[in-house]
Amino acid sequence: MEVPATRSAMPTFHCDLRQTGSPLPHVWNHTVGSGHAALALRADWQAQLRRCRDELGVRYVRFHGLLNDDLGTRIEHAGEPVYAFFNADQITDFLLEIGMRPFVELSMMPTALASGHKTVFHYRGNVTPPKDLAAWGEFVERLARHWVERYGAAEVRRWFFEVWNEPNLPEFWTGTQADYFALYRATAEALKRVDAGLRVGGPATAQNAWIEETVAFCEREGLPLDFVSTHHYPTDAFGTPEDETWDQLAKSRRGVLREQALDAARRAAGRPLYYTEWNASSNPFFDLHDRPYAAAFALKSWLDVAGVVEAYSFWTFSDLFEEVYFDARPFAGKFGLLTIHGVAKPTYRAAELLGRAGTERLLTDGLHATVDCTVTRAEDGRIVVFLTNHALPEHPIETERVSLVLAGMAEPASLVVERIDEDHANARRRWEAMGAPEYLDAEQVEALHAASALVPEPYLWSHTDEGVTVELDLPAHAVASLTFNGRGGGR
Repeated sequence: MEVPATRSAMPTFHCDLRQTGSPLPHVWNHTVGSGHAALALRADWQAQLRRCRDELGVRYVRFHGLLNDDLGTRIEHAGEPVYAFFNADQITDFLLEIGMRPFVELSMMPTALASGHKTVFHYRGNVTPPKDLAAWGEFVERLARHWVERYGAAEVRRWFFEVWNEPNLPEFWTGTQADYFALYRATAEALKRVDAGLRVGGPATAQNAWIEETVAFCEREGLPLDFVSTHHYPTDAFGTPEDETWDQLAKSRRGVLREQALDAARRAAGRPLYYTEWNASSNPFFDLHDRPYAAAFALKSWLDVAGVVEAYSFWTFSDLFEEVYFDARPFAGKFGLLTIHGVAKPTYRAAELLGRAGTERLLTDGLHATVDCTVTRAEDGRIVVFLTNHALPEHPIETERVSLVLAGMAEPASLVVERIDEDHANARRRWEAMGAPEYLDAEQVEALHAASALVPEPYLWSHTDEGVTVELDLPAHAVASLTFNGRGGGR
């Protein structure tokens, strides 16, 4: 994976703390993805999401299949329609109990309303348009009205209602774009009949698709579009088959997701933009998902789009995931921040580090082919610096000695460094050293938890009249977070 780089000058970054920075919105903890709504009834799923709420500050969760037959929201019995929102309520009650809310993806199609029989995933989510748009609208209206009555309008107005999932892909929608727009119209009108303050949006497409068309359709038809949502992965860039994921990544440009987000924001024409899926790859069994590579990619990407998007929802928070089948292997390259045993992957630790970032980003001088530096200031005066050394597969990369100068900083009381790399916060490496057992006992799980932990380490700096200088080695595909405590400096 690592291609040796041609040795260049030491990466050097300079930041003057006397400046006034720009806001740094924490887009990484707005929303997180899950797989299948029925999983939210599992105790282990709930325990892992509670941990994400407590440790990462995540506020919303999104999943497929809330309207699936396995939740029983709309079925037919003895030829009569049956509406049963109990299971959906159980999920929502739990989310509200832990201080979270649903990012409601209105999918898949209940069999009783479906125009066809095509399904996706092992849980057989129906992906056909409704046979009767009026019946679909009545269903959505009943569900929304029930929630407003149960939780109150003020609460439900804080949720998001997203119409469908990836309707531009035939795997998820057998209808045309026009059919999707008809579905959107029926859904938006049904929600607004319940309460004008309910937020509805879409098109929830893959690959940043249909944004301009959806905006134009809603403007032309006078329909509400309270937010724009879409998805992307670096493997989308060239549109080749999924089994060529490695080749796609190798051809992708570093920072391609930021470029796409900027373009999507332009096409959203001023509407709030929510990415409700993204990850290092769209392949559900991509080995690098479990490794430090993914942490460096994720942390850089989250920081790249902060200020461009309203939310950047990582797909997914857990390997408790069953689109293809439920994989029992401790490390299988699945999407999650956490393994099936709740062991934190490097990506989870990257999100945890970002949770300590300040809300002010400071302009930093310095460019390098693989190393990026972001300097933030917290309200309590702490300076938190994030360094990543990252390149896409088959692009040159090697360990770099990084120099950082923080001008205008008084001598700090302490400096703490936390790392994610092959030797730090890397549970998969510990699992491999165990012999990669397929099933784990309690002692092994505990050892993996220990191997996954961030370890704060005191670090030395030098201080001159100019400010503070730090040098450290940053391995390939690594993250380092530097927290300066004490007097600091700046304005």
